[in-house]
Amino acid sequence: MNLFLMFMAGNSISIFPIMMVGMMLLRPIKALWATSATFRTIEGVHAGLQKLIYLLGNLVNVGLALYKCHSMGLLPTHASDWLAFQEPAIQMEFSHGGMVLA
Repeated sequence: MNLFLMFMAGNSISIFPIMMVGMMLLRPIKALWATSATFRTIEGVHAGLQKLIYLLGNLVNVGLALYKCHSMGLLPTHASDWLAFQEPAIQMEFSHGGMVLA
């Protein structure tokens, strides 16, 4: 469901996709902090495996949120994002609509 919602949100920088990415990043982090409270009542042989699957699922959601931030251009990935004296990255490709540009 999270994959579908991130696909439907698009890569534009507007309030709706940013709120969706923010919630997708915060919910798994809160769930990871509350793992011991979540599994307090579960006992038995398979409790460790269930906790591991739970942790992996939340880490995948955090990774998906970070990937979405990267595809939206919100993560600093070039040296020019950090350093003022570095030149910004040069755009190598351009795409335009269906018209021929002269």
